[in-house]
Amino acid sequence: MFALAELPSGVGESVIRGHGFQELVAVVAASYLGRSPVESSEIPAVITRIAETLRSIVPQSAPVELEVVSEPEPPAQDADEDGVQKASRSQIRKSITPDALISFEDGKGYRTLRLHLASRGFTPESYREKWGLPADYPMVAPNYSAQRSQMAKDAGLGRRPKSAAGSKASGTTRDRRAKAAGV
Repeated sequence: MFALAELPSGVGESVIRGHGFQELVAVVAASYLGRSPVESSEIPAVITRIAETLRSIVPQSAPVELEVVSEPEPPAQDADEDGVQKASRSQIRKSITPDALISFEDGKGYRTLRLHLASRGFTPESYREKWGLPADYPMVAPNYSAQRSQMAKDAGLGRRPKSAAGSKASGTTRDRRAKAAGV
């Protein structure tokens, strides 16, 4: 059920040496419960199962030595000679998903980046410059853009009004006044 290879990375790059069995159970339980959705009523049973599993692996008389190594840090953004952070091509490609654009500022997905960037004091141009993005980097997620475009087309935006059966457009103010005057 529990593998010692998956011990907590949140503890940091420290070495836990000479701790008692209860401390070992606490470290493993904290790691497991922090990463897995568990109902509060199930927590005692999970801790009991962790203790039983560790008891079968670690003899009681042996001193417990456990090395906890944190997960590797994500690679830092490259910076050019001016100190401008640059996103790699693969990072740029991965940041554009059909339903969201992943912000390089906070790593969260947004349908449109404009409001998010404005709240952080950026313009689209300054954001592109900061992260070394191409000038054609989108500010709106592709599916959201297509959805808004379809809504505009359905509403008839961006088209000239259709004229009635080949005759002159009768919807102008001048035509309405003439019709009202009986001319």
